[in-house]
Amino acid sequence: MKWREFEPESDAPAAHRVWREVGWIREGEEKRVDMLFSGSDVLVADLNGQPECLVARGRGTVRHLRTDLPFICIETVTTSHIARKRGLAGRLTAASIAAGVADGGAVAGLGIFEQGYYNRLGFGNGSYDIQVSLDPADLMVDAEFGVPERLGLDDWEAIHASRLGCPRGHGACTLSAPEFTAAHMALGGGTFGLGYRDFDGNITHHVWFEGRGENGPYSVRWMAYRDHDQLIELLSLIKALGDQVRLVHITEPPGIQLADLISHPRRSELVSRGSEFEVKSRAIAWWQMRICDMEAALAATHLPAERHLRFALQMTDPIERYLPEDSPWRGVGGDWIITVGPESLAERGTDASLPRLTASVNAFTRMWLGVRPATGLSVTDELSGDPDLLRQLDEVLLLPTPMPNWGF
Repeated sequence: MKWREFEPESDAPAAHRVWREVGWIREGEEKRVDMLFSGSDVLVADLNGQPECLVARGRGTVRHLRTDLPFICIETVTTSHIARKRGLAGRLTAASIAAGVADGGAVAGLGIFEQGYYNRLGFGNGSYDIQVSLDPADLMVDAEFGVPERLGLDDWEAIHASRLGCPRGHGACTLSAPEFTAAHMALGGGTFGLGYRDFDGNITHHVWFEGRGENGPYSVRWMAYRDHDQLIELLSLIKALGDQVRLVHITEPPGIQLADLISHPRRSELVSRGSEFEVKSRAIAWWQMRICDMEAALAATHLPAERHLRFALQMTDPIERYLPEDSPWRGVGGDWIITVGPESLAERGTDASLPRLTASVNAFTRMWLGVRPATGLSVTDELSGDPDLLRQLDEVLLLPTPMPNWGF
């Protein structure tokens, strides 16, 4: 497969056609594609002289505890109807990741349509997001809230800056290009924002909605805030919509259990079951990540454990078979000596005196992020080792649940 960089002037019509063909945009929404691509690194694979597969890559950060790492975000992978089942998407995505590594990326991530496909490129499942559908009138928040400002598509740069100002916990991601936020603001139609500015005109906190119908449901695409007082103000603002809107879908913010702020959640679930405005909660694992630079990822790992754990790792990385033979980056497979603790380290090599762990990069990334402990991954994923080593890994890699808190 030959690939090349996207040329906006000559390739845009074909890109629009592919996006319309797969149902991602409708006629008249082409500017959203142009906006996304203008802030992304886009690779193209041609078929019969026309772009038929496109991969957009963004740059940002992903946080491991308190340390940010360079993040490779695979924003979109789009393959036309006539180019399916030819291996274009997998190989072009692998090429995009390799290009991201060459630019300094250490960890890659993407949103998935289904688990399994991107596992072939070394990605492992992320943790669950909890999506809550609630009657906004049932929110038990009584804080006074100011008169919000209407926010629209023209505010995209200020809205992006507001998102970047959010406090970030373990697993939190950011994307650098404001064009990514601009493209997603219009996604699906019926979108609008409400928020607040400081005296300098900067948006301090806001909520971005997708609304449908007189009574909803509304979906909260994202909330951005600098502290918990601002979060409560936004929730109070959402509650005020309960005079008319009967259902709002919200993803639980990091560190918050929304059930604590909902009156009679179980009763509301039972009463509304099967209706258009059904109150419920669901867990969804929508994202995957993989380590692309072991040395950088482990150097950024500073665990609160009081001791260090050293072991030999034999790692497999399936992405290698999707990369061209002349690719300088071949994945992260091979033999490693790993040290995890307050100061962590990854070194190429073997040491027969050390306990041995065998893992795919998929499973190792999940363990490193804290998606699941080593003992659990040894049951469900490609990770194995002596039971005592697995137990020690559970104790040392005792991490918060990773939450990207940024859709991609």
